[in-house]
Parts: sequence; C-alpha cells; structure tokens
Amino acid sequence: MQSANGVLLALKNLDHLFQNNKAWAASIKEKDPDFFSNLSKQQNPEYLWIGCSDSRVAANQIVNLLPGEMFVHRNIANLVVHSDLNCLSVIQYAVEVLKIEHIIVCGHYGCGGIRASLKEEDHGLIDNWLGHVKDIARLNEPELSQLPEEQRVDRLCELNVKVQVLNVCATQTIQSAWKNGTSVAVYGVIYNIEDGILRDLKAQINSNEQFKKIRYGQP
Repeated sequence: MQSANGVLLALKNLDHLFQNNKAWAASIKEKDPDFFSNLSKQQNPEYLWIGCSDSRVAANQIVNLLPGEMFVHRNIANLVVHSDLNCLSVIQYAVEVLKIEHIIVCGHYGCGGIRASLKEEDHGLIDNWLGHVKDIARLNEPELSQLPEEQRVDRLCELNVKVQVLNVCATQTIQSAWKNGTSVAVYGVIYNIEDGILRDLKAQINSNEQFKKIRYGQP
C-alpha cells in the first residue's frame, strides 16, 4: 500500500490476533460449552468500571471476571467530565437500562496522563483533556508540592480518583437514581501495576446525603 506521497507503507498482518482469538474461544468452550450461547442471549453485568485507557490496566482481568460480568468505560486518566457525552451515556445506560448498582472508578499508580498534567510542557490536543487533572493538582498544590516527584504523581492519581467519584455522583443519572430511591453505590479504587494489587481508597458514596456532605461540607 502507498501513501499520497508515494512512500510505501508496511501493514502489519493481524493473523496472530485471529489465531489468539480462536485459541481463547476454544479454551472458554472447553470449560463451559454453553458459555457463548448463553452470553449472546443477554447482558447482565453487576458492575460499571470507569478506568484508564492504559493497556496494562485491563478491567476484567484485574478482578478476574469473565466477559459479560462487567460493563466498561475507559479514557485517559479515568476522567468523568460533565461535557463528555460518551461517558455520561455509558453511566446512564448502565444505571437505567442494565440496572447496575455498583460503579467503580479505578485509577492506577504511575498514570501517564496524570504525570503529563504535572509537567509544564506542550502535549498537543490532549492538554485540553488533561486540564481537568491540572485543576485538581492546582487545588491540592500545598500538599503535592511537599512530595518528591514519583510520590507527587501517585498522590495525584489517588486524588483524581476521589474527584471522579464525586463527578459520577453529580451526574444527572445518579442524582435522578437516588431521588427515585434506586440503589447505586460509587467506589474509588486504585491499581498498582507493579504488584497487580487493587486498593480501596475508602471513597464509597451510596446516597445523595453522603455526596453532599463530602462535596459541600453539609452536616
């Protein structure tokens, strides 16, 4: 194949991925012959996972769940932004259609997006997205400025997760769900790529009263 300027472009063959897929499907069917036929009939996950796009942070594998057991949305630095219709639509579908009651916001230590947000460098288009993380860093500057670089990155990863938990709770979908008496809980967790362990950040919110107390300091 040639590009517009005549330079020959090498296309990588994907045969190995198709072979991997066949081997994976065969291994699943060996354990459970009816797995895929049952899976195709309905989608009934118990959890919505909002995580980072990092290729090393695979939602289902981290918590050892099979396909169909977790609804997943991923973006750079696991953000929940009020103008991101993609993420908001996922949350709405999860709660209102799939009736999911557990929403997990998962960050990870050493996140490249978080690290980039702390650097005074031009990263191009992504800087518009990372502006949300920069705001979190600015609001927590007194704490972050006292830490060495790596600890500063990891602490901001934790703080970012906690803010995104609040952002999930502030969405119209969750507010309406709580108003209507629907049971929905939002959790903040963080993954350590170096040891494979998922850690609870103790940021669970399961009611509007709890949300308002944390976000607005209401009694």
